[in-house]
Order: sequence, then C-alpha cells, then structure tokens
Amino acid sequence: MNIETALKEAMSVEGALGVALVDYESGMSLGTLGGGQGLDLELAAAGNTEVVRAKMRTLASLDMDDVIEDVLITLGKQYHLIRPLTSSKGTLFLYLALDRSRSNLALARHGLKRIENGLEV
Repeated sequence: MNIETALKEAMSVEGALGVALVDYESGMSLGTLGGGQGLDLELAAAGNTEVVRAKMRTLASLDMDDVIEDVLITLGKQYHLIRPLTSSKGTLFLYLALDRSRSNLALARHGLKRIENGLEV
C-alpha cells in the first residue's frame, strides 16, 4: 500500500487522533493525517525523532543485537505509539497518537504492524 493508504488505515484504528510517517534521520514527515488543535503532527514528528534516535544510540551503546519493535509513551489522556519500520524501509517510523479512553493498545499495536507489513515506500 502507498503512504496515503497507510495513513488512512492507521486513522481507522479505534481512538486514533493523528498519524505520521517520519524519517528519523531528517526529522521530516513523509505524510500526516489527523491532528489539529492540541496535536501538531509536524512538531510531534520532529520531537519523536529525538526519542527514536536516543533509543537507537542506547541500543548501540549497550551493544545489543536487537531491534525496537515499538515505543509507547503513556500520557494522562493519550497514548503515543512509535513504530520504527524494518530496515528494508529505510530510516522511517510510524507515529500514532490515540485517545486513551477510546483505544485498545493491543489492537493499535497489531494494526500498526499490519500497516507496516503492507507499506511500500
């Protein structure tokens, strides 16, 4: 699936507030959908780039032979889910913001994995 379709599928996840596909080398979004008042997806994409970079550096420093499946940030009213894509898709990650009261975290994680598997960049 292309980027636009992937973003639309991510927004169909129950409780989705916004989604972005981000290049963590540049911090730039390749596409966004949703967001709005209180959720600036471009700003969130840039900020979460630092989260992904820091975790990648930490894994390298620890000499861990492993990959990040996802990163979860739990806020009082939201979940922020970051899923770095497999190396075959470059230096990209999916970022999904969810309304905590309307979402199922396990289903959201499963949905992002399914979207990643179908995404062609």
